[in-house]
Amino acid sequence: MATTHDIVLIHVDKKPGFYARIEDLTPDVKPGWWQVRLMVFTFPLQMFTWILDESQLAGASFTMGGTPIRMEQIVSPVEQERSQREQHEKEERERSGQHSGNPKVISLSDRRKK
Repeated sequence: MATTHDIVLIHVDKKPGFYARIEDLTPDVKPGWWQVRLMVFTFPLQMFTWILDESQLAGASFTMGGTPIRMEQIVSPVEQERSQREQHEKEERERSGQHSGNPKVISLSDRRKK
């Protein structure tokens, strides 16, 4: 689910329409609904406030005036690369841990006593 300060791509009529950043999320009077303040990346910048439910914040389609709208959270390519690298490193650590068995800790003070 998209949250504050996330960049989103707004699809209008099933086509990419514009980018925006979620500036604020405040609960609406209806449970499960949110007032979403968007800063739309246009020139000049524009501010919109939409009332959306949690599924719509998570990417479900909805309509405004009969026009299909969908909000897609954008993940930075840098973040994607970092996440993939961390996942790969975690898998490597798990694999290497399985092959070498449990490492033994040898106390240097116990070794000197012998």
